[in-house]
Amino acid sequence: MIADELTYMIADSLGFRPTDEQLAAMRTFSGFMTDRSDRVLMIMRGSAGTGKTSVAGAMVRTMRRLGCKVVLMAPTGRAAKVFALNAGHAACTIHRRIYRQKSLGGGFSLAPNMLSDTLFMIDEASMIANAGSTDALFAGGRLLDDLTSFVYGGRNCRMILIGDRAQLPPVGEAESPALSAGFMEGYGLRVYESDLNEVVRQDSMSGILFNATAIRRMITHDGRTLMPKVRLGAFADVVRVNGSELIETLASSYSAVGMDETMVVTRSNKRANIYNQGIRNTVLGREDMLTTGDMIMVVRNNYYWAEKDAPADAGINKDATKGADRGEDDTADTATAGISFLANGDRAVVQRVRNVRELYGFTFADLWLQLPDYDNYELQATVITDSLTTEAPALTREQNNRLFESVMEDYADIRLKADRIKKLKQDPHFNALQIKFAYAVTCHKAQGGQWSHVYLDQGYMTDEMLTPEYIHWLYTAFTRATEKLFLVNWPEKQTAAD
Repeated sequence: MIADELTYMIADSLGFRPTDEQLAAMRTFSGFMTDRSDRVLMIMRGSAGTGKTSVAGAMVRTMRRLGCKVVLMAPTGRAAKVFALNAGHAACTIHRRIYRQKSLGGGFSLAPNMLSDTLFMIDEASMIANAGSTDALFAGGRLLDDLTSFVYGGRNCRMILIGDRAQLPPVGEAESPALSAGFMEGYGLRVYESDLNEVVRQDSMSGILFNATAIRRMITHDGRTLMPKVRLGAFADVVRVNGSELIETLASSYSAVGMDETMVVTRSNKRANIYNQGIRNTVLGREDMLTTGDMIMVVRNNYYWAEKDAPADAGINKDATKGADRGEDDTADTATAGISFLANGDRAVVQRVRNVRELYGFTFADLWLQLPDYDNYELQATVITDSLTTEAPALTREQNNRLFESVMEDYADIRLKADRIKKLKQDPHFNALQIKFAYAVTCHKAQGGQWSHVYLDQGYMTDEMLTPEYIHWLYTAFTRATEKLFLVNWPEKQTAAD
């Protein structure tokens, strides 16, 4: 009876009549929430246009109305921002919630979950990796392990993982472990599952969703992948753009929806670099290496500059229990709380550029930055500009080693190696932010975010490149656009007859 009443309340909060699949998801959620077991989990999988976001928002509103404490999280800053807007409740990144800083320069360890009787809702769960990381900044580098340990370390806490398994899995993994019931049962959890596959009626005229759905249905794992064909003529929101029109069309998008709502998505860092340089030089008319107004992206985790900029009492899991008894979320005001690290994928707008200099065989600059995905939080940092042009995702191993050796030479007069390393960890040039321009990004970097206008350049396609991974990539790229998708130099052989 309680579960039936909860289902009714969620459906009522939805604002429109739910589909059969959506109603089934609500019933599953009600069973999950009324299960008295200690270790229960729900996975809600849903494709683009199935109403997954609307259902999740209705769940949040209903649970808060009932006085339940709800914490919203997502893997990236932009994904958390989108989740918060859709749910009408504050959200933060997973890292900011579950980790706390060790001593100065010591990275982060898993924080204790001081909350009780709390529902943790995680969006974009397909991005959550568990393969381990070469970045030793966070605990053991297995985010899903850490997230699960954190949530179920709190008394009577439970978690719902929300995501789309047709999207790209985490780098280095064949599938998204957080959306696999079998994988999650390995944590000793009772798993409730729900799948949304039916595109809702109000989105049926969207060319973006029509084509994304057709692409999703092509995902197979039997070794045979067909060339996807996109339908264009019947829809106004999917447009083919050739190279000669690109500059003018991009400029129109910047004018119509703004730079923050326009993104170019590519298949490689090399191609993204070419676009970024071309956009800066030709569309924006910028010739300096870096200038005020430039949109950049952090490409390697860094806690040094956020730590220097933060108030003395700011921490990644600061005041984890603040307002907990009242069901409040301590992540609502990022601007006043500060941020404790800059994550790979975080975007920033350059406010000022000062003191460009050559040192150690590299180029550095001091920047004043504003972070649009964190309530326009501002900080000052030194960046290494060589990462702007490298074809690798960040500085290469050789470049990192060369920087390490060069900076270490400055401390050669210090006798003990441990003391030299301690100095190195405090060195602003060794800790310089690694950045790239963010007008164009790879699909992995775009994942978790959405933009009004998206320009998709898949590059030259051959039959040999047709793999299930490519179909996941194409589906993920299509679903980054919310209003209009521009297909750059899209081939005729991948265009369906109307």
